[in-house]
Amino acid sequence: MSVISNKLNLIYKKYSILIGIWALAISASAQNHDMAQVKQGAYVPLYGTEGMSVEVNEFLIDTVPVTKAAYRDFLKANPKWKKSEIKKLFADKNYLRDWESDLDFGKGKENEPVTNVSWFAAKEYCKCQGKRLPTVDEWEYVGMADARTQDAREKESYNQFILSWYESPKKIGQTVGSTFRNYWGVYDIHGLVWEWTSDFDSVLISSESRSSSTNPNLFCSAAAVGASDLMNYAAFMRYAFRSSIKGSYSGNNLGFRCAKDIEDGDKSS
Repeated sequence: MSVISNKLNLIYKKYSILIGIWALAISASAQNHDMAQVKQGAYVPLYGTEGMSVEVNEFLIDTVPVTKAAYRDFLKANPKWKKSEIKKLFADKNYLRDWESDLDFGKGKENEPVTNVSWFAAKEYCKCQGKRLPTVDEWEYVGMADARTQDAREKESYNQFILSWYESPKKIGQTVGSTFRNYWGVYDIHGLVWEWTSDFDSVLISSESRSSSTNPNLFCSAAAVGASDLMNYAAFMRYAFRSSIKGSYSGNNLGFRCAKDIEDGDKSS
């Protein structure tokens, strides 16, 4: 009887190990669900000189910004990031100001993008998901794609779409996935909310950096007339905004999404 019992225990342990491995695989798969794979490439950023390109390694990025419902789940598991608990060092007074209480976002919809979240809180959220915030270069690389083209920055209509959104007030009640799906399978990179990046303050826009623009009047009072001018102006607005804020800043039109380095098991065929 003891021999049978020992064999059963061994079988149980083996299956327990297999189930554990399977659960970890499922967990990793769930974390990568709704993430788009962005292939390696290069682009010339606003702050670069002509012909200077930046390499972007292959990575994964969330297809949509983080929602209020997802962020509420994070707060339940990490109460120190609730609006009543968070330290002033990590968020200003506007942190989750549109929420009625720690876990109640009021009249907002569950699939609305969460906003009024500081960089510190966004960074911690992504860390808890086994992810990270995208870099400026990763975000800009994904953001230069429209629905059909990997790099649509020379398209005047695309740049005009972005600028028109920048000039419009925030629309209340918009949900994630409500804008177009771009070349990489990513939604809402433009048209929904501004988004945090891990190194948002790594590039400062100054009068010196403006001088290398193809149009020296672009950042003064002259109107942009060409596609490249519109492209530079749209990018300049993003870089200028990033360089004007601090990690504790929380804004009504500022949300975030997470990214992840590519691992062997993440690669698609």
